[in-house]
Amino acid sequence: MNSKISLVKCKNYDSQLTFQQAKYAIELLGGISSFVKPYSKVLVKPNLLMAMPPESAVCTHPEVVRAMIRILKEINCKICIGDGPSVWGNHLENVNEVYKVSGIYKVAEEEGVELIKFDTRRWKEKFPIARAFYECDFLINLPKFKTHEFTLMTGAVKNLFGLVWGTYKTELHKKYFSPVEFAKILADIYQETKPALTLVDGVLAMEGDGPGSSGKPRDCGLLLAGKDCLALDTVMASIMGVDPLDVPYIKEAAERKLGNADLKFIEILGEKLDSVSGEPFALPVVYFKPKRLSPVIASLAKLLIKYYPCVESDNCLRCAACIAACPKKAIKMENRGLKFQYSRCISCFCCQEVCPVAAIKIKKSFMAKIIGL
Repeated sequence: MNSKISLVKCKNYDSQLTFQQAKYAIELLGGISSFVKPYSKVLVKPNLLMAMPPESAVCTHPEVVRAMIRILKEINCKICIGDGPSVWGNHLENVNEVYKVSGIYKVAEEEGVELIKFDTRRWKEKFPIARAFYECDFLINLPKFKTHEFTLMTGAVKNLFGLVWGTYKTELHKKYFSPVEFAKILADIYQETKPALTLVDGVLAMEGDGPGSSGKPRDCGLLLAGKDCLALDTVMASIMGVDPLDVPYIKEAAERKLGNADLKFIEILGEKLDSVSGEPFALPVVYFKPKRLSPVIASLAKLLIKYYPCVESDNCLRCAACIAACPKKAIKMENRGLKFQYSRCISCFCCQEVCPVAAIKIKKSFMAKIIGL
């Protein structure tokens, strides 16, 4: 069966324009009542990675969140907003700062909706999911359209990782530290938590070394909506100029038949894909595409091509966010600053992801430099 998604233009975050275009995107698919029942309890989950302002393109923009709240209010839903940011580390209170700096606290206050913390959990087979998910009738997914140094891109499926309770995100990075293994966990989470509807904030997207402060904002002027998260991510990958099956979690979810990852089976309503696809996105430095090389050289190169985090000491705030985020405890604070224990490092780049000032950079192995990656 074909999947339907909508693709509409939205040139900026003007409140009325964003509401109008978000509603149009959903109406192209049959309207909000096709996905959510009136008077139901709904959890709205944006991407709130860290305490960064809206113009940084790190978090879902508050006006996209406001637009969805107003759409849900039209059918008298009881609405709550929540996410589990990466910067929690061992300090649950950090979520308050994330809500305030990202602009979500202000929107929740102005719209009179509940802003919640994911402070209780329910265990599934491999991971704990925030109990709030099970206490609501429907989940609305509001991801940000970004590149990602570990998973290549982050969108509809990856945003659901934020439903994993508290510091257990770090445990999952530790246990499933290769992109292929981590892709399986992301597919597991999607299988467990499938949203009723997803609205993607691609008005101001991110390219380069996303998803945190090291990425670069990119004007895209788009909103995407649909039920099939895999189809949405496939379209986003295509807009980026990436083969969708080069994204490990898209490939894994497609193999499990959790949605459509082939454009032939995705009906795009609204704008045509060709009309919104411009220059390919700048991809993360660590992205290595083996098919650039011959199979024999590629198999050898993968053993020798490595990337490591390093710190620009002059920019480091010594805030220790990277230390709290590291699943392998491979970072220490010494008198001279941060020290990485590379024998422990698994190159998950959680440290770079949570750094608020882009002080964590990528160091290439000698082979990566030789090949020109």
